[in-house]
Amino acid sequence: MSQKIPYTVIIPVAIVFLVLAVGSRFWVSVPAGHVAVGTLFGAVQSDAYGEGLNIPVNPLLKFHKFDIREKTHKEQAQVPSQDQLQTRIDVSVQYRLNGAMASNILKETGSIDNMLEVQLKPKLRSLLREQGKSIKRAEDFFLEETQEKLQADLTGGLAEYLEPKGILVSAVLIRDISLPPFITKAIEAKKEREQEVEKQKAELERYKTEQQQLIAMAEAQRKAAEEEAQQRRLLADAQAYEIEKINTAIGSNPNYVKLQSLEALKAISKDPASKIYFIDSNSPQPLPLMHLSDKQ
Repeated sequence: MSQKIPYTVIIPVAIVFLVLAVGSRFWVSVPAGHVAVGTLFGAVQSDAYGEGLNIPVNPLLKFHKFDIREKTHKEQAQVPSQDQLQTRIDVSVQYRLNGAMASNILKETGSIDNMLEVQLKPKLRSLLREQGKSIKRAEDFFLEETQEKLQADLTGGLAEYLEPKGILVSAVLIRDISLPPFITKAIEAKKEREQEVEKQKAELERYKTEQQQLIAMAEAQRKAAEEEAQQRRLLADAQAYEIEKINTAIGSNPNYVKLQSLEALKAISKDPASKIYFIDSNSPQPLPLMHLSDKQ
């Protein structure tokens, strides 16, 4: 048999639930980096509520929260240059919502997605096409000064247009540039030719260096040969001078040869293995070498 809950318990619990349900309508908690805009029966309230706990608030308000933190929107567009060629440019837009204008954003555009579709994207594409008109050739998009000017002009133009509408643009950055395929191939072929020219220049420089080294080596060898020949000439001259002096001494003193012969025989006699043969025992100079000074 089921036991009935007494009214003394049901009534307090119901009161607590009613207080919580109704009481929570008297405050609104806004997350960090957000603002909340209230609407009363569809009418947008002019004041926005900042992050944190806001109390008291009208319990009949319906709240719409906007994220006002920094965001990035990526966009891709075909940009014509003066040569009538289409270049694909990818950009990133860094932006955030102006929290003070959240009420106007909700009233005039609605959500942040609507802001991007209605305000940011069309204007960004228009600015890109407008900037392309100042570019003479499609390949000029790769020039550093062209990209810097393009980013600066896009940032300035987009910020000026979107700031009154509640979007603060901090930068427009170029992520990628894709030229028409045939231009890309032409640029690649040009780079290949330039690389081949640089390679040939390097090869020519290497050949010149090798030839200079060979010339320097040959010059060094020539100088070394000349020095060696000079030394040989000096040595030959010295030997010739010595021979001349010896011949002169021998011519004026025949006994010099006999003295040298005796010295040679003396050295031979000291060797146990040597033998001395007499040429002619009846000769006044029977020993070998002793007759060298005789006049023939």
